[in-house]
Amino acid sequence: MSQIRPLVAGNWKMNCLRTDGVALASGLAEKANAKGDLGCDILICPPSTLISDIVTVTDGSAVSVGGQDCHFAASGAHTGDVAASMLGDLGASHVILGHSERRADHAESSTLVRLKAMAAHKAGLQTVICVGETEQERDLGATLAVVNGQLAVSVPEGSTAQNTVIAYEPVWAIGTGRTASVTEVAEVHAAIRAELKIRFTDGDGFRILYGGSVKPSNARELMAVKDVDGALVGGASLKLDDFWQIIESCA
Repeated sequence: MSQIRPLVAGNWKMNCLRTDGVALASGLAEKANAKGDLGCDILICPPSTLISDIVTVTDGSAVSVGGQDCHFAASGAHTGDVAASMLGDLGASHVILGHSERRADHAESSTLVRLKAMAAHKAGLQTVICVGETEQERDLGATLAVVNGQLAVSVPEGSTAQNTVIAYEPVWAIGTGRTASVTEVAEVHAAIRAELKIRFTDGDGFRILYGGSVKPSNARELMAVKDVDGALVGGASLKLDDFWQIIESCA
């Protein structure tokens, strides 16, 4: 792990009703408060329906709250969408953008991700911009080309280490139980770091998270890899004890 303060982010995806979500967030806040300075930052991104409640129960703790997506427009006739300013109005400080599930399920392009990131930054939100290759792309040896291509288009000019986090999530490792090897993670994270340093004067300060079946049993090994500055956690973030063990692995 680098000298950058790590970030452990939990992406709850489309899970949890109010009672369960509030209980999970409350338990996390209690653990964080009891521990004191963890040596890392904690972020949870619940469904937008829960953001207000989660902000309330985590208030005053070390736990930050984010959204899972936003629209690129500030307002308008976009039925079912949520503006970045609306997330901020609820108390969210971050937003995940370009997750592979949105790129696949909603045909989101890197150009659209960039527009969303620009809107989020304008609204004062920090962005967690996701990049990653499919299994077919990896098998074809196109991993770095795909990741660098997504990175180049998805991350807007003017991004900084203060308002942007990059998350590398190999699509073939998300929710499959299959995790990229330490060597594979190191190669991609090094390439991402190199690209960030070329484009941005503070490129060596951006946090680069690894995501893709991160769990207590592999977190410590993954977090020890150079240029891995934390984790974006899916399923394991819905289990308080598992998520806490991952947090402790990053601290």
